Amino acid sequence: MADLSKTSAWAALTAHGKSLSDTSIRDLFADDDDRLSWGLVDAAGLTLDISRHQMTRDTLALLGALATEQDISGWRDRMVAGEAVNGTEHRAALHMALRGGLPKPPVLDGVNIAEVVEQTRTRFLDFAEAVRAGKQTSSTDKSFRTVIHIGIGGSDFGPRLAVDALRPYASASVDVRFVANIDAAELHRALEGADAETTLFIIASKTFTTQETVENAKSAADWLSANLPKGADVSAHFVGVTANTNAAQTFGITEERIFPMWDWVGGRFSVWSAVGLSLALAIGADNFKAFLAGAAEMDNHFLTAPLEANLPVLLGLVGVWNRNVLGCASHAVLPYDHALSLLPGYLQQLEMESNGKSVTREGTPVDGATAPAVWGAAGTTGQHAFYQWLHQGTDRASADIVLPLTSHQGPQRHHDILVAHAIAQAEALAFGRDEAATRAAMAKEGLSATNQDRLLPHRVFAGNRPVSLLTMDRLTPGTLGALLAAYEHKVFTQGILWDINPFDQWGVELGKTVAGRVLSALAGEGDLDGIDPATRHLIKAALAARSKTKSET
Repeated sequence: MADLSKTSAWAALTAHGKSLSDTSIRDLFADDDDRLSWGLVDAAGLTLDISRHQMTRDTLALLGALATEQDISGWRDRMVAGEAVNGTEHRAALHMALRGGLPKPPVLDGVNIAEVVEQTRTRFLDFAEAVRAGKQTSSTDKSFRTVIHIGIGGSDFGPRLAVDALRPYASASVDVRFVANIDAAELHRALEGADAETTLFIIASKTFTTQETVENAKSAADWLSANLPKGADVSAHFVGVTANTNAAQTFGITEERIFPMWDWVGGRFSVWSAVGLSLALAIGADNFKAFLAGAAEMDNHFLTAPLEANLPVLLGLVGVWNRNVLGCASHAVLPYDHALSLLPGYLQQLEMESNGKSVTREGTPVDGATAPAVWGAAGTTGQHAFYQWLHQGTDRASADIVLPLTSHQGPQRHHDILVAHAIAQAEALAFGRDEAATRAAMAKEGLSATNQDRLLPHRVFAGNRPVSLLTMDRLTPGTLGALLAAYEHKVFTQGILWDINPFDQWGVELGKTVAGRVLSALAGEGDLDGIDPATRHLIKAALAARSKTKSET
């Protein structure tokens, strides 16, 4: 496997890109009456439309040749077989095994992974159902009514998104809340209105050493101790999801309340595991299994469909085309469903933590760009914020519009407006509006020729903003599972194309190390020698502000 730019397929692709540089998406539609025959792909209840990109059928063939040369299929098979595709940490990446349905259950170090997964899934789903039914009770024999999930990063984003997205399937009897930030404000907000006797905490941390999670867990224990009846068993209000059972037990969580994680599952790929216990508590075991089934169906498609008709692979290929050939340095995620408001943040972590790398698998500098900046917000609110930049800014971004075609909630008129805006934005981003159409629009408004001349430069839209549409009939546990699995496979595909490891995250570590030194200084336990002047100044300012605040209260 080689750096992207060193492949023979890349040379052909970049030459092809130059030949299209002056061709608009509008022109490409005019030249190809059959774009939808290759621009639409269906899988697992989702439809991907890539027709609104500055590309042709030949582009797709060249991208397919690149995928073949970079051995996407081989790497995919090695991942499923349990090989250590995470080379820097010598780990497998078997998140697909969490969903079930793999054609050949992987065996790792003599352990049948499918059996281990099934045993754990049965345990945590049985626990979830017992809590929902009021059979698993608190220290004072009361039913749990509030569940607070404490985690961060991959142990937070997935379940937080899924619980929010699937609220129409949630039980009104269980209120699931989330805490990730070390800022105590988030924990205080999560505890508002909660009754200690009916509150259950889920502590999700692979290592059980993550500073933010451990500190929040300690504060949760203090809150329980202060608010439960004297002598009540605090441990009855805690559940742990971790690979570090000893640390969880030392914290005070009983062994039967600990559900395992494994080193062959990265945090940002873990919502399918016991990390998703909070989701199971919200929507129930049957809906959680439907969530897994939707992902498993997408897995099967990813493993069997030809590369040129493979929905996740196409997401990855089109992304590489836009990033590396067309120069789109950022990618907007635009969900047209309020239930998917957290999707941009979820994908920021999934894509940027996975592929925000600057060295190859072999440790040499990459020759070219890797992951774009991922950002976005739900439509239509985003239209009144950053769409001006999307349409007429000096930089060009690619975009995904994610659109459930029907809604769980009425009135129907609201959803019709939402769908209309989503479709309109896809058209406007891709095709824009030329001078003739702009003049016609202004004439229809009754503007004089003079005013038309004056306003013309401001009201012309260049278009040529590449946009994919991902649609589904309705947002359900199954289609949400398929959607998240598709993006996981997109990330894997791009990691292979860029010859980087999408499963490690060493870039997260440095800030933690520096923070430890600063924290010691703030606690008066370390000196400031060797600390740069700017950092030393901030530490002194923080200590001074703390002292001033204390003196004023």
